[in-house]
Amino acid sequence: MLKAKVPESIIKDAWHSYLTTGNMPASLDAPWFENKSWRPLIKRLPHSPRCRICYFPFDGVGGYLSKTLLGVEASKLNPYLCNQCERFATEYHGGVELEISIMFVDVRGSTTMAEKLSPEEFSKTINRFYRAATEVFYRNYGLVEKLVGDEVAGFFVPGFAGPNFPQVAVEAGKEMLKVMGHGGASEPWIPVGVGIHTGVAYVGSVEADGGVSNIAILGDSVNTASRLTSLAAPGELIISEATRKAADLSTEGMESRTLNLKGKSESVDVWVWKK
Repeated sequence: MLKAKVPESIIKDAWHSYLTTGNMPASLDAPWFENKSWRPLIKRLPHSPRCRICYFPFDGVGGYLSKTLLGVEASKLNPYLCNQCERFATEYHGGVELEISIMFVDVRGSTTMAEKLSPEEFSKTINRFYRAATEVFYRNYGLVEKLVGDEVAGFFVPGFAGPNFPQVAVEAGKEMLKVMGHGGASEPWIPVGVGIHTGVAYVGSVEADGGVSNIAILGDSVNTASRLTSLAAPGELIISEATRKAADLSTEGMESRTLNLKGKSESVDVWVWKK
């Protein structure tokens, strides 16, 4: 029997609710176990690690039961969270425009690095970079959108990172430079630049090859974050004025710049924090 098509308005409402509160709206006929009222009971299931939002366990007996009976397991976007929004994205294609904070982190001089290292050594270094970068996102309730080449991109939304998500993104950016070795007594183990921009973007599911649905972020705000990162020197965190304002950041100790971004008709005011 074919499932009735869900109206686009309900799908948008569902995405908005999930990304801003961590819950599905009452208008969607969601499974019983996605209701907040069950979370105190679910929290008693053994054992950690578990979803930091709804408490479903990923390991042990509790993890086995969650996966086998309910299909709940660790998310591909953030393994500290479960896969409920990804399952929704697979079943209901759509999304919503939402203000988010977007962060890109790029390796600087990766071409030169690749020339100096063997292919296997370079692969190990980039994989270490991927692991380190994604862990920073995970610890700060960010969602990783993609790992490609020498770059990791992700975003922060209020439903997971909290109402002060722009500030959380900035602190994550600072941590990102630290874990890559910037600011220490010796040279960083891998030089990176980081860029953060806050603005409205489309967050939702897109269909990849073979009909597989992925969650993606799209729009001018995403492009702006990417362009900012491309101009960040090793050890620099470039923060757009929009992010600084949204996070209510003090500018003490930061450098003011006005940048011309590729493909943008107007210059962008930014603040630079160096590790």
